[in-house]
Amino acid sequence: MKTMELVFLLIFFPVTLSARHSLKFFLTAMDGVPNFPEFVAVALVDEVEMGYCDSYSKSPELKTSWIKKIIEEDPQHLVWYISQCLHNQDLFRANIESLKQRFNQSKGSHVFQRMNGCEWDDETGDIRGFNQYGYNGEDFIIFDMETMTWIAPSPQAVFTKHEWDRNRLDNLAWKNSLTYLCNKFLKKYVNYGSSSLQTSERPSVSLLQKTPSSPVSCHATGFYPHRADMFWRKDGEELHEDVERGEILPNHDRSFQMSVDLNLSSVTPEDWRKYECVFHLSGVKDDIVTKLDKAVIRTNWVTETPTDMTIPIIAVVALAVILIAAAGFMFYKKNKAKCPPSSSDNISELSEQLNPEA
Repeated sequence: MKTMELVFLLIFFPVTLSARHSLKFFLTAMDGVPNFPEFVAVALVDEVEMGYCDSYSKSPELKTSWIKKIIEEDPQHLVWYISQCLHNQDLFRANIESLKQRFNQSKGSHVFQRMNGCEWDDETGDIRGFNQYGYNGEDFIIFDMETMTWIAPSPQAVFTKHEWDRNRLDNLAWKNSLTYLCNKFLKKYVNYGSSSLQTSERPSVSLLQKTPSSPVSCHATGFYPHRADMFWRKDGEELHEDVERGEILPNHDRSFQMSVDLNLSSVTPEDWRKYECVFHLSGVKDDIVTKLDKAVIRTNWVTETPTDMTIPIIAVVALAVILIAAAGFMFYKKNKAKCPPSSSDNISELSEQLNPEA
């Protein structure tokens, strides 16, 4: 995945641990941000990028072999994506201008984004749709699937909420699109991409520590899929105190990384041998267990030398650099839900209501 595409995915919405298959669409408009497209759209299946388009390229880029196969068998699939890419460029550009007026903003950089799609549990059959808008890193308005009404975390979105709540037919169209239609195409994508989407890749796991008094971080990188868990345990029991879990983050390839920190301030040296880090990957029988051992901790310091002096190490461990760099651009917060190619026209009309007079 290109760096630019990855950044757009991380503006608002994190990758979350889930046992479900998912189809997600991210649509982003940017104003006043140099060297970036004004509009970007990304589609992902099980957190793997399937397609991408922006205001530079106009036409979508197909990212996987299985979506290319679908397009070969059904060219109208690509026609739908092209039309959505072009249509939403104009729509989102107008929306961001409306929001700048609503927030009384005339200068600076601004970002407007929508995330929508669905999740499907292939064991229970449970289906969950979602659709939310964000502006400048904050939630703007969110669709409640159960009540078919809109939630307005932002005061500037209250008027839009009341207007959209009255459109019961449009909201019913949203719910149908986010459940039935989206689920239909998600199942198709999972079927076509099963050979790659359902392939598990085990990570490399390392223990990292910045200073002698810092927590020890158990860091796993290179695993796939994102349905994974990692925790510390003592004497075989999972720990919840003095432990800080990190989020699952995407790497530049299709793999993921995560970490979990253990605070050792109250742990005596004699008890270190009782602790271990456990990484569990969904669908894989054997966990990766790493014993807490000073000898295997990677760090940029050494405690003592024969002359009782601390010697700095110039080269920081490459894996630690990757971890810090990944955290550096995690500045986000938490396509329209219409799924290809036969979603309701009401959904397009609904999006176009996002303006100051809505």
